[in-house]
Amino acid sequence: SSYSLFSDIQVKELDKRASGQAFEVILGSPAPDAKAEFPLSPPPKKDLSLEEIQRKLEAAEERRKSHEAEVLKHLAEKREHEKEVLQKALEESNNFSKMAEEKLNQKMEANKEKRSAIMAAMNEKFKEKDKKLEEVRKNKENKESAALSLSDISCLLDLVGTHV
Repeated sequence: SSYSLFSDIQVKELDKRASGQAFEVILGSPAPDAKAEFPLSPPPKKDLSLEEIQRKLEAAEERRKSHEAEVLKHLAEKREHEKEVLQKALEESNNFSKMAEEKLNQKMEANKEKRSAIMAAMNEKFKEKDKKLEEVRKNKENKESAALSLSDISCLLDLVGTHV
């Protein structure tokens, strides 16, 4: 049988190019006795037996199940990855919180120690001032008592001098 629908075919060689050769194919008018059957058309379907149909259906079901299992496996892996990412983010957040809390506690402790040192220094300063004030008060009392005793002595002398 003839595969050509056309009675005459002309092939013209075009310019040669760096990428290869080019041809122009010119088809003539269709041949009068050409069959309408194309060589690339699918072969005629044969009747399938019930067993073949059943086998094909089972194979299709297996492919469907395999594909479904693959999709479920992929989803499970994706969920596992998401869970790991969330867990890691949570751990990092907790670590950050712990570090921030530690830093804050250290700063608070340092401030507390600094405040205690300042208060101790102020108390020492006040004790020194109180000590000096006490000394001044004692000196003043000593001077006053010494002054009184001199006047008392002179009065006594006056009294004694008149009786003698």
